[in-house]
Amino acid sequence: MSRASTCHVATRKGLFTVTRGASGWCVSRAAFLGDNCTLTMHDPRTGVLVVALGHGHFGAKLHRSHDEGATWQEIGTPAYPPMPDGYTPKMTHNGKAIDWTLKLVWALAPGGANERGVIWCGTMPGGLFKSEDGGDSWTLNRALWDDPKREMWFGGGADYPGIHSICVHPGDADDVVIGISCGGAWVTRDGGQSWSVGGTGMRAEYMPPEMQFEPNAQDPHQVVQCLANPDALWVQHHNGIFRSTDRAASWSEIKNVNPSAFGFAVAVHPRDAETVWLVPALKDEKRYPADGRVVVNRTRDGGKTFETLTTGLPQQHAYDLVYRHALDIDESGEVLAFGSTTGSLWVTENGGDSWQTVSSNLPPIHSVRFGQSG
Repeated sequence: MSRASTCHVATRKGLFTVTRGASGWCVSRAAFLGDNCTLTMHDPRTGVLVVALGHGHFGAKLHRSHDEGATWQEIGTPAYPPMPDGYTPKMTHNGKAIDWTLKLVWALAPGGANERGVIWCGTMPGGLFKSEDGGDSWTLNRALWDDPKREMWFGGGADYPGIHSICVHPGDADDVVIGISCGGAWVTRDGGQSWSVGGTGMRAEYMPPEMQFEPNAQDPHQVVQCLANPDALWVQHHNGIFRSTDRAASWSEIKNVNPSAFGFAVAVHPRDAETVWLVPALKDEKRYPADGRVVVNRTRDGGKTFETLTTGLPQQHAYDLVYRHALDIDESGEVLAFGSTTGSLWVTENGGDSWQTVSSNLPPIHSVRFGQSG
């Protein structure tokens, strides 16, 4: 397997391209400087790069590049349809009904290998959209949007519920698992014509006792799949770590994880579902690394044991939080990169045994995604 040679870093003040040269990794290009870049997606089928921008009062915008970020064109943005006459949403925020308006593009994922031009998009407040023309136009998935159970979703750390994870089965593009905060993991086996909420096993300690194991009330922070074994899914949850070996039909909790089972980011080896990396933090109102030490937890045995990786990472007075999209792994399974809210970016080329600091001076990092492989 070839190793990644390019990484795209979406930040609060621009999109930065990081490349590997003879002397290691370094920032090589900047785009959209000053703009809030919330997410980026590299399409391995075409090499196309898509970036989401959050313009505040002016809303979310999407741009596409066919040359690894050298030039850009604006493309379509998902838009909610008008509410039906007489319809009153049950979902509320601060006592008011949530309007059908795009707040944030929170997930982007290419469709199947043979679905050239298909892109899935998850948004806040909980809409799933699909494009069949590379992002020029988008259609709301009404089967999910009209499901009565969707109106039970609620915001976690954000004000609104949102779809942040999209796992398209590499061997069956009609089989898609999505992650929702707060709404658990949902599954379609027919390309989005029908949906069901995933099975039991996740635990929401913030809910009343009788609702703690309700699948539709869970707050997965990130859902990832093993590409070689897509029945294997891993979740970094608000109050724990969970795994599934049956494509979200059931979940088991991974316990006794130090220094913490809380966090946002998780990555799974593309060919070994037992090998997983997480970046822990202290939970709820704290949200910083335990003892001011940035560490990465790695398991090679499906969560039975963990190694705490520290070589090359700051171990004193470091208060870097890593968001859910700010950790990525390349197709080789050896190169990983993650970035933090303090603008630090680290890369490893040996599965996490040691890390290189690429930069400590970037704006707060929202998303890290590998692009071109060399």
